[in-house]
Amino acid sequence: MSTTEINAINPLQTTDPYAREHQIFPTLTPEQIERAKVFGTVEDLPMGTVLFERGQRTVDFFIVLSGTIEIYEHQRDSLNIITTHRTQQFTGELDLFNNRQILVSGRMGEDGSIIRMARAEFRKLITAEPDIGEIIMRAFILRRVAFISHEQGGVTLVTNQQSADGVRIERFLRRNGYPLNVMDCSDRDRTEILQRYDLTEAQLPAVLIHLGNTVLANPSNYELASSLGLVEEIDDQQTYDVAIVGAGPAGLSAAVYAASEGLNTILLEGEAPGGQASTSSKIENYLGFPTGISGQALAGRAQTQAMKFGATIALPRKVVGLDCGQHPFRLQLCDQDCAAKTVQASTVIIASGATYRTLQVENGRDFDNAGVYYAATAMEGNLCKNEEAIVVGGGNSAGQAAVFLSSQARHVHLLIRRDSLTETMSDYLIGRILSSDRITLHANTEIVELHGKHHLEQVAWKNLKTGQVETNPIRHVFLMIGATPNTSWLNDCLTTDDRGFIKTGLDAPNNATEQRQRQPMMLETSQPGIFAVGDVRSGSVKRVASGVGEGAMSVSHVHSFLAELVTKPPR
Repeated sequence: MSTTEINAINPLQTTDPYAREHQIFPTLTPEQIERAKVFGTVEDLPMGTVLFERGQRTVDFFIVLSGTIEIYEHQRDSLNIITTHRTQQFTGELDLFNNRQILVSGRMGEDGSIIRMARAEFRKLITAEPDIGEIIMRAFILRRVAFISHEQGGVTLVTNQQSADGVRIERFLRRNGYPLNVMDCSDRDRTEILQRYDLTEAQLPAVLIHLGNTVLANPSNYELASSLGLVEEIDDQQTYDVAIVGAGPAGLSAAVYAASEGLNTILLEGEAPGGQASTSSKIENYLGFPTGISGQALAGRAQTQAMKFGATIALPRKVVGLDCGQHPFRLQLCDQDCAAKTVQASTVIIASGATYRTLQVENGRDFDNAGVYYAATAMEGNLCKNEEAIVVGGGNSAGQAAVFLSSQARHVHLLIRRDSLTETMSDYLIGRILSSDRITLHANTEIVELHGKHHLEQVAWKNLKTGQVETNPIRHVFLMIGATPNTSWLNDCLTTDDRGFIKTGLDAPNNATEQRQRQPMMLETSQPGIFAVGDVRSGSVKRVASGVGEGAMSVSHVHSFLAELVTKPPR
């Protein structure tokens, strides 16, 4: 989630959610409250009663009948009351739709009476009373956006812009919609900040969890997620109807449709929802969003929908192996220590997508997150504010990045190996690039050298026609060149093309058993019951809309295969 979510809901409204009080803190009608009572129990509680605390999981949902409920956050040395819910208002935010640790605490501000609903009853309310559910859902989305934009209920990251790990940590938290306050040591009194938080240089970048004053010194993404309660426990004895690998647009679409149709669904993602789409600051050619929507906002909406319908979204859970030699299928996961952990599923939808290629220079990976980036969102744009930047690539993602960064950077250089953009980029983006005096297109050009110590300092590029090499003091390069499929974990279980993309439908050899001799379904791989969608699929159209469509279509294939299991179970 990001503040872009607000504009996507209503672009005419202010971006501060707290200014929309009637939606973020709505009041239910007496008639709605009477309907809600059926799903909970009424309790009379004295002032000071703690209803829930930060760090707890699966907390209850509360509606105030009389008195007040105070919502507060833990700061380093004190408590801060964020808001007070009054008569006919309700508690909660998006974490009521999952089993992660909640961000804030709640207590009775006055003696009063409340309706308490356990998590299962709360879900029944959302399903059975759609008008109430719509009010609650809108409020929950706005509350999470408010936490992010006002840096409430989160953590503090102490770092500096030269730190590659600091960029990694900030990106991980922001992409997962987790509120944080960034303390930048590079342009402030470094000693004063370290003393204030009782830190040493060796601990940076550090994440401060104010409940218990815990300090995480340069944590890995999994360690961070585990400490913040983002990691949900998985029962490896349970067999899911469908396991989805990858939470890009295709995977999120599959999760929404599978869960909404009653399938027991788990979505496995190694980092954060959104896939390659989340690297885009604005997608303007996606149906239904004439003013555009950021990839992160689109992913945030889809994730919320999937959770609303009951899908389990497990992250950061990297899938490192697939056993398709037995049924149910088994997916091997790798956590912090890669301890043995598996997920069993009757069907598998592979939506693991593709990643941008790196530069083919000697030190091409040395400056990852320290001057070389594979995304162009608001966070990365802030890193290169008022400096020159380079975007490498000729596709729509590169074009969107160049246009967006031109509003942040002093100047943007767009490097492509071709003669022009006409064969690879949409016309509306080409027009913006060629008409901008803050973007220079360098055709027939590639980067040949990167220079710097801990952070990128200089870039040399070469004109492929003239052979001329030019070196410039540019500290920020954005790579959006080609795509490498994320299929190395398949263990040769499925048939792929010569580039590693998964073959499906009539292009895939039929490995059906004697009991199930038939042609593969359109999105089915060489292994019956395993499907591939989105960018990872051979021959797919690399567009958000097509990925969403394939994700939805794959669920109908899942239903067909599950029906086969009933009539012809595997031996």
